[in-house]
Parts: sequence; structure tokens; C-alpha cells
Amino acid sequence: MALGAALSVPAHAQLQLPSQVVTATRFSAPVTDIIADVSVIDRAMLELAGQTSLREVLAQQPGVQTVSSGSYRSTSSIFLRGAVTSQTLVLVDGVRVGSATSGGAALENIPLSRIERIEILRGAASALYGPDAVGGVIQIFTREPGQGLQLDATAGVGSDGQQQAGASLRGSDGAVGYSLGVSREKATGISAISNPASGSYNPDDDGFGSTSFDAKLTARLNREHALTLSVLRSDTDYQFDSVPFPNPLGLNRLTSDARAKAGLANATLKWDAQWLAQWHSSVTIGNSDEQSLADYFRLSDGAFGGSTKFNTGRRQATWQNDIALDKDVLSLMIEGRNESVDSNSAYSVTSRDVRSALLSYAFNRPAWNALLVARNDDNSQFGNVNNWSLSGGYRVTEALRAVASAGTSFQAPSFNQLYYPGFGNTALVPQKNRATELGLKYQSGNVSLGALVYNNDVQGFIIPTTNVQSSLAVLRGITLSGDVQDGDTRYSLSYDYADPRSYSTYLPSNDLRLVRVAQNMINARVTHQLRDFNVFAELKLSGDREDNNLSFTGRDLLPSYTLLNLGVNWNLQKNLSLLARMNNLTDAQYQLANGFTMPGRNLFVSMNWAR
Repeated sequence: MALGAALSVPAHAQLQLPSQVVTATRFSAPVTDIIADVSVIDRAMLELAGQTSLREVLAQQPGVQTVSSGSYRSTSSIFLRGAVTSQTLVLVDGVRVGSATSGGAALENIPLSRIERIEILRGAASALYGPDAVGGVIQIFTREPGQGLQLDATAGVGSDGQQQAGASLRGSDGAVGYSLGVSREKATGISAISNPASGSYNPDDDGFGSTSFDAKLTARLNREHALTLSVLRSDTDYQFDSVPFPNPLGLNRLTSDARAKAGLANATLKWDAQWLAQWHSSVTIGNSDEQSLADYFRLSDGAFGGSTKFNTGRRQATWQNDIALDKDVLSLMIEGRNESVDSNSAYSVTSRDVRSALLSYAFNRPAWNALLVARNDDNSQFGNVNNWSLSGGYRVTEALRAVASAGTSFQAPSFNQLYYPGFGNTALVPQKNRATELGLKYQSGNVSLGALVYNNDVQGFIIPTTNVQSSLAVLRGITLSGDVQDGDTRYSLSYDYADPRSYSTYLPSNDLRLVRVAQNMINARVTHQLRDFNVFAELKLSGDREDNNLSFTGRDLLPSYTLLNLGVNWNLQKNLSLLARMNNLTDAQYQLANGFTMPGRNLFVSMNWAR
């Protein structure tokens, strides 16, 4: 329902939707057949982001809220339909990424410049993608080969020492296509912690540096077979305010120099085969290594004061077969996956395997369509789990469509929740949930509208801050969205009401609003094409949120806030353009996590050359 609100098209053209979407069904399907709540962020919109992070781009989408622990690059969390970070599955070119210890993906370590497009699937999706897809799935596709030879280069500067540079080479030569890209970003930053009363408060600036490289090679062996090799490497080093534990040098908040090192190395090899006109098969072999290190030094002389290491390795092999039966599609998939932990903390278990099998059938008729999915996951720690989903859409009129879905999901506890020394609880069991949603989609010419209501009951919800397994969490909400093209002007608007709550007899209150999720959120965007200028404005209105609400002495309320961003993209010449972007124009002071700073008013200007 939110497709229109997330896309970027020339402002003078008719509103266009992407012709094909992959994530909603696991195979490339026409957008007119998609029942699920999906958004697509294309390359054109990403190019208007400047040095804005992936976290902030996602936060402009319906149903998505994000949190950062200060400065320009730092630990990020994402809340998709109110689900906690570990309940959102992130894929890069079809391969899972993220930490097996914390359960979340390091969004701050995935560079926008290396992304071709992003697809966001909202709603319980374990039937399609297995464990952890409770709130939904975010799939990131790296840059694709171009036609002929394409070159581009970008350089930019901004407030708080922001600097950015990047270059890419894309093209094709007969049956071979290629894409190579590199980027570098850095900033002196701002102080990560704003509260002087915090035990980690240090008023110094906390900067970052990030270097990224990606490569994709495609080879069509013949008319029926093709190979694709995709590689993404990204390394981010950012400062934060903290002291080590243990603390052999006796560092304090003013004498400690804390530096986090986040790294992602992702590689995917995919073989596509068209065995028959009706039978398409794909084999995907993927490897993802996520580095999460923190080093502590004494500020005065650089003496080493300790370190932490929480690295994750993931290995994945998937074989999927899609069989066309007239307009219907039958899919069968088997998958094997291993995730392992490499840490200097003493985890009693450091590896687990998951074996999966999936069967789905997509019905497509002129007036209605449906998708039925059944899946089994055999977890080496928790045994067999079955999940299912059923979704359907009915075309009330040519423009108006009613959609509905129901299904189940589950989530195995993370390694931290099970085994982290002094915190882990080996008695925890997988969280299981049942989700339903009902909505309307309207698409006619230059107008795209959507309305959807959802409910997701999570049995045995594990409260992140206490590691207590409550009896129930209920994630419920409403999403409204609209996208209208009026001549050279385009208007996009979305409203989200989210009310995620947990219920337990073991806590001070048996009815707790989940922390860091605003009940009310409005995102608006206006784009206008004026000759060689594309001007745009973005507005975010966020309601208040709770933080640390498990305290016996009271609750911390994070107040509501308003953000206004303005920008212009100016085509100076055929191959040269200038982007100027002012974020947080009103210099709003706000927090996404209690005690952590967010950037005030900041300007970023960049030049892009392409041919």
C-alpha cells in the first residue's frame, strides 16, 4: 500500500510504480500482483540523500522508525511496525546480515553510495524468510552493471567536518556486465552524549570515518544460464563516550578515548538457470562476516586500556525453483544456514545451524490474487518450527483493491539473550507470533493512496532491557499513505499510529508501552521541478516516546519533535550536477535514545559528474 510514497521519479512525469518487486514473494513479480505492504527506494531518491545515512533514509518510510546513539555514525536500531531491532530481518543481495549476538544489523555500516535500491516488506514474514522476520524484511541490492560504459564521481563537504568522495565504473561488454565502486566518508562529528549527569559524558566531538567498496560481475553463459558475483566491503571507525570493563588503567569518562570498529564483508554467488520455459531455478551461495570491535585508549598518551569483540559469521546456501503454471507460480526452496560467534566474552555456545524448506503458490486471476506459503525450519538448538501465511487481494474497481493477510512467525533468542555472561538466560524459548492485516490500495494515474491496519501478537516476548520473557507483546497500528503527482510537483505523505505493548506479571507494570517507539509519526515530502532545478522539502513530525520504562522509580519520556529538511539538485551541465541539502533547518534539539545527542542544523553540498 505504501509503494507510491517511497519512489522517486521525474517530477514532470506521470507517477510510475516499479514494474517488478522481489522481496514480497521471493521471486520477481509484477507490482500489480503484490498483496503485501511494500516500499521501494530507488537510486534516484538515494542520490538526493547527500551524506544522510541509511538509517535516516529508512526513517522517512511508512511504518519505519529508527534510533541512533548519538553523532553522525553510531549504533543504530530499527523498529519496523513497532517490532524491536532483532525482529527485523536485513538482507544484502539475498544474504542475511547482522549480529548473532545482539540480533540487529549495523545499518550505520552500509553506505548509500553502494546501493542500487531498497525494498521494505512490512509485516510478519517468517513463512517466506525464516526466523527473525517478525516486523518485516529490508532487502538491499548493491549497484548493478550499466549499459555501455558509465563513469561517475562525487565529492562533497558539510557541517561538523563532513567530507565525502566516491567513484564508480559500470558497464557491459556483450554477455559480461560489471560494476565497481568505492567511497569514503568522514566527519569530526558532535558529542555523542548530551547529559552531563551521565557516567560516560564527555563533551568532546565524536567523529567517524568510513570506507566502502563494492563489485558486481554478471556473466550470461548462454540463453538459459547466468552467473552473478556480488561483493560488498565496508569498514566504519567511530568514536563514542564510554569506559572499558574491566578497566585496568582506571580510565574515566574524560580520560577514555573509545573507538568502535564496525565492518561488513558480504559476498554472494548466484546461478540463474532457465531449464524450461516454465521452470526457473536459482542457486545462491552467500557469506557474510560482521565485525563489531571496540578499543579503549588513554587520551593523554594513547595507552591501550582494553577491548571488546563481538563478531558474527554467516554462511548460507539456497536452492529455489519457480514453476510457472499459466499465470500462477509454484515455488519450492531448500536452504542451509550457519551462524557463529567470535567474541572475547565467554559464550558457552558459539554456533547454530538452521535447515529450511519452503513451498509457496501464487494465484493470479483478473479480479483477485493470493499467495499461500508454508515453511519448516529445523534449528539445531530449538528443533522444528512450522510457519505459514495466506494473503489475498480483490480488485473492487479498476483502481481500488482490498487486501488482507494472516500468518505466523517466530524468533529464536539471540546468543546474548541466551549466553552473555551475567545476562544470558538459557531457559529462554523462541518467541512465536500470529499476525493479521487488512487494507485498501488505490492507484489511478497520478494518484496512489493506501490505508492498512495490522495486529501482531508475540507470545513469549523477550523484553530487551531485562531479558525477561513476558507472556505477550501486542504490536498494533495503522498506516495511511498518499502520493500525488500534480504537473511538475509531487506530494508524498504518510501517517503511522503504532501502539506496541508487552504484558507480564513479573514486572512493576503488566502493561508496558515498548520503548523508543512513537505512537504518532508523520512523514511528508514535496518535490518540484523548475527547469534545471529539482527542489525538495521533507518534514517529520514525531510524537513522544518512552525510554527505560521498566524503572521502579518512574519513566523517562522522550519528547515529541519536528524536523524540516530542504534541498536542491541543480543540473549545471549535461554531465555535472550540484546537490545542496540543509537538514534540521530549525535546529531542533531532540533525542532518539535517552541521553544521546542528535545533530542540529547541518548543511551538506556535493558535486556529481557522470557520463
